[in-house]
Amino acid sequence: MRFYYADEKEIKEGKTTDIYFERTEKILKEKNVKTRTIAEFTVQSFPDNYDFAVFSGLYEVLNLLEGLPINVYALKEGTIFKNISHDGIPVPVMYIEGIYADFAKYETPALGLICQASGIATKAARIKREAQESVVLSFGIRRMHPALAPFIDRNAYIGGCDGVSSIKGAEVLNLEPKGTMPHALMLTMGEEKAWRSYDEVLDDTVSRIALVDTFCDEKLSSLKATEIFKRLDAVRLDTPGSRRGNFAKIVREVRWELDIRGFKNVGIIVSGGLDEHSIKPLKEAGATGFGVGTSISNAPTIDYAMDIVEVEGKPLSKRGKFSGQKNVYRCLKCGEYTVTYKDTHIKHCPVCGGEVESMMHKVMENGKKLLYKEDNPHAIRDYVLSQLQLYSRDVKEKGE
Repeated sequence: MRFYYADEKEIKEGKTTDIYFERTEKILKEKNVKTRTIAEFTVQSFPDNYDFAVFSGLYEVLNLLEGLPINVYALKEGTIFKNISHDGIPVPVMYIEGIYADFAKYETPALGLICQASGIATKAARIKREAQESVVLSFGIRRMHPALAPFIDRNAYIGGCDGVSSIKGAEVLNLEPKGTMPHALMLTMGEEKAWRSYDEVLDDTVSRIALVDTFCDEKLSSLKATEIFKRLDAVRLDTPGSRRGNFAKIVREVRWELDIRGFKNVGIIVSGGLDEHSIKPLKEAGATGFGVGTSISNAPTIDYAMDIVEVEGKPLSKRGKFSGQKNVYRCLKCGEYTVTYKDTHIKHCPVCGGEVESMMHKVMENGKKLLYKEDNPHAIRDYVLSQLQLYSRDVKEKGE
């Protein structure tokens, strides 16, 4: 192998599963065990300080399971959920119904697809919640395996990023890739020549964002850039940590100097080691956009587990799990989740009395994707952003 990754065929064949699932399948099939089960996917706990997660990766899971004699029920991709209901019951995000031997070996890849996808989408959503109307760009593909670039960018965009940097990721999303300029351009041409050449060579549709921290003071370079570019949309500060001091103060100083000279329309894009906790002070100082890298692409996974909860129509699970097929409801007013046993249905939230919506939808029937398209990623992103309003106060109330 020249590059160490599994291709689509190998993933579909189950070659990326843990060996004990393949051995389990062999035993069950040789002994002709055709036990019909329901296996659900839940999260026991979120990463530190997370008050919600974004469910993502469903489309790939359905492609993985397509053709198997099973049914799949799931939350809509892009649903913001809490891992535990208001009364302490784990919230299922998806479940598979079928003979266990038919899908046993797909547990590992199915989990991998939603765990990492949801982790990236959730981190992007947490950052966008802080940035609000400010632009957030996903810059993190350079920190991860290049084969994952479209996967990272799709989930970063779904979670709320306004743009992505990779050519392939943008192609998958039917977007124009977004970026500024690298320090390498300044180092090979000199700062002013690089700026001038950028303005002369690139199409007018490309944003004019000048990188201003390669050699000199950010303030002075920003002012110099306004003289060189025919149209300057923004300056980018990627000040290294060793020179940064108080980054917000640098941003505030640059903002002041641009404003008093009549360049209030020139934005300030900041990058370098940012996460959701960095955004607010920089935004208050005058930053209008954020290039966020590793904290999105290497986001903590959402650690789903798959567990059998029903066997031959009867509730049954291992210790520590809640048995039985379940219904999942979310309150349209307060956002709280309620989980009930399959025979119990509710119309109003037990917490606030608001109207509830049923969240679990049948998305595959006997191996065929049902009422499900590859989704317009733009529609999924809009869905995520609309839900963020429901959870916009949680972080502050919990003292993060």
